Amino acid sequence: MITSGLAIGMVELNSIARGIEICDGMVKAAEVRLLRASTVCPGKYLVLIGGETGAVKASMEEGVQSGGEHVVDTLLIPNIHQDVLRAVSMTTQPDRLGAVGVLEYYSVASAIVGADLAAKAADVTLIEVRIGYAIGGKGFVTLTGDVAAVRAAVAAAEREAPLLVGTSVIPRPAPEVFEALM
Repeated sequence: MITSGLAIGMVELNSIARGIEICDGMVKAAEVRLLRASTVCPGKYLVLIGGETGAVKASMEEGVQSGGEHVVDTLLIPNIHQDVLRAVSMTTQPDRLGAVGVLEYYSVASAIVGADLAAKAADVTLIEVRIGYAIGGKGFVTLTGDVAAVRAAVAAAEREAPLLVGTSVIPRPAPEVFEALM
């Protein structure tokens, strides 16, 4: 499967005010792309960055050190699958209707790990990695492809990603359901 040679990093904090400050420091610490900086339920702040592995590591070190006791969770995935970057940024537009897979997790970090595992396991397209906002701090992944690929991707994520709540594979989703996911 395709990997980008890029990394993704995340720092989740229990303070919104400190989170915004930490975000600024992380972006200034290294040449990284800010993928997402936002509040997540329940009242936390999430900073998600991408870029070359060394830059992401340097930015993460700054975030963790500056965040101190406010850091709730972190994530660093080198060689992230390129679809994860687009799905987290909500810029994926699949060109065909296929089976749909859904992976639901108790944490944001687990959803990102699950998305990466699924994308690397089979020829699927990640539709979206929804993280934390208005879903109680959970994360979920939607993906599409042929039925066998979707089943293989979901199975890979089920085996290895932590904090899984549940999964679903819909072999032939109604066009309205597929459209609602976009």
